[in-house]
Amino acid sequence: MKKVILVFSLVFAAVLSSNAQDVSDNAIGIRFGGGNGIGGEISYQKALGSNNRLEIDLGLANDFNDFKATALYQWVWNLENQFNWYAGFGGGIVSNDGTGIYGAGVIGIEYNFSAPILLSIDYRPEIGIAGGLDGLNSDVALSVRYQF
Repeated sequence: MKKVILVFSLVFAAVLSSNAQDVSDNAIGIRFGGGNGIGGEISYQKALGSNNRLEIDLGLANDFNDFKATALYQWVWNLENQFNWYAGFGGGIVSNDGTGIYGAGVIGIEYNFSAPILLSIDYRPEIGIAGGLDGLNSDVALSVRYQF
């Protein structure tokens, strides 16, 4: 039984490493969503390894009086050719009728063009931890980023 588990583990590790996708060192762009009354966000991604990255988003609303700042740790896997999927977790701060702290998850799919453009769509569930946020909020967004 130990040999079967060992062989299965080695095969699983080989599949994961062969499907790992090198992520761009940096990417910056716009994330168009609708979470917590904040529509668009400026989005920045920084590679932390060959298949993981940090994403930081900042959205402003209501004459720049309210904001939403989110940081997410993400893992990226290759689906096929230039398609990748990713998942991760993180949290943030929102100022929308009071300041609140929330936890967030993310799952999405992206297309990496031959040009340095990255197009993605993702789903981000957010749950209020403290402050003015209550319960579970959902955010679906389309993002366009320039990679460098």
